[in-house]
Amino acid sequence: MSEATPPPPGPAVPLGDLLAREDLGLRLIAGSPGTGVHWVHASEMADPYPYLLGGELLLTAGVQLADPERYVARVVAAGAAALGFGVAPVHDTVPDGLVAACARHGLPLLEVPPGTPFAAVGRAVWRLMEQARHHELRRVTQAQQALASAAARPDPVPAVLAALASRLGGRAALYAADGTEYAAAGRPVAPEAAAALVRLAGVLRTGARPSSATDTAAGVHLAAYALGGERRLALGVAAARREPGDHTVAGVAVVLLSLLTAPHQGAEEAARSGALVRLLLGAAPAEVAPLLGDAPWTVVHARGEGPVPALGTPLVDAGEGMVRALLPSGREPAAPPPGWTFGVSAPADPGGLGAADRQAARALRRARAAHTPLARHREAGLAALVDPEEAAAHARALLGPLTEPLTETLRTWLSLHGNWDRTATALGVHRNTVRQRIARCAALLEADLDDAEVRMELWFALRLR
Repeated sequence: MSEATPPPPGPAVPLGDLLAREDLGLRLIAGSPGTGVHWVHASEMADPYPYLLGGELLLTAGVQLADPERYVARVVAAGAAALGFGVAPVHDTVPDGLVAACARHGLPLLEVPPGTPFAAVGRAVWRLMEQARHHELRRVTQAQQALASAAARPDPVPAVLAALASRLGGRAALYAADGTEYAAAGRPVAPEAAAALVRLAGVLRTGARPSSATDTAAGVHLAAYALGGERRLALGVAAARREPGDHTVAGVAVVLLSLLTAPHQGAEEAARSGALVRLLLGAAPAEVAPLLGDAPWTVVHARGEGPVPALGTPLVDAGEGMVRALLPSGREPAAPPPGWTFGVSAPADPGGLGAADRQAARALRRARAAHTPLARHREAGLAALVDPEEAAAHARALLGPLTEPLTETLRTWLSLHGNWDRTATALGVHRNTVRQRIARCAALLEADLDDAEVRMELWFALRLR
């Protein structure tokens, strides 16, 4: 891709999966069936370049296909993943010039038969993407559980490295500050890749010390992550493939290894580290509450650029410009430094930390949308007048037709008073996407979202669900 927006980190749909759909009748004319597609876009523009984001399967009937060579060159420059050409009503067959141009530029070309609407192709891609997301979510969840279980073993550091290497299908190693290998597990890699991984880990100890870095050497995907603490250890991972959820899996390993390798832990700090590990394992909050110390705890989500801001707590998970922290009772976050935005939850006991984490995430989105440095979660007074169980049951019934992306879009849109642009900013999507999702919500709920009373009821339902 040139300067087009990079495709999202979610799983892509291989063209081969789309070609396997007999109901669509698609035929690959040029390119590889292994190419991944992130979304679908239909256009009859003579030059669709300005309207492409990258990673699309671009569908066209060739209404303005005057110069196939220039057309394909512009599509490739925009970063489109593949081109689908609809046969009829404009062309009886796929033009030979278009086939040749796609072959020269390495752009996969699909023939869409007359009986297959472009909308059906788009619907099939979204369904395949949803299946891929569910598969990736299960994979990441299972990997997190395996890492947390490994951290509870008698020799936890090698166990965590072995679990990480197994889940990512490669090698995982810890590097000391001088670049020597502290511990390692998994498949050996070629000397060239091993040397490149050592250099990549060294990048984390220079300059502004980024939290992670990636590279490729000898056909092997490499990633390095800085561990917290004074020992300045770095985690290096080498694998033949890089899946969308690998960064999340490695992030869990970084948190666990940071705790497990922290030097000179006193009995209280060691107990708290163990408590956090057991929380990751899924232990009942009541079992670890005494070790975490006095409640309530506050969750802080922060996003920004530059050095991680000081939050006054050792329980910090930082990476890729995003920070999550647990603040003990009586401690307040300092004012965000320039370039950073904070979202702060309501105080919670250990049993409510999951809800507090979601509160902090929503507060951060609200702060970023409103361009304010800090936003706090506030409980609505009227909510306390309703029986929680009855309110939750009503909310589930009312919002039952909505899927999670629609629910989150509706919640954000209502919290921002129906402002399309601020909602798009908060969710990181285009404003037209927000409009489409809200229209879908209105249709599924059979509700008039312009009605203030309807909005109020939905807002309470979303808060109490």
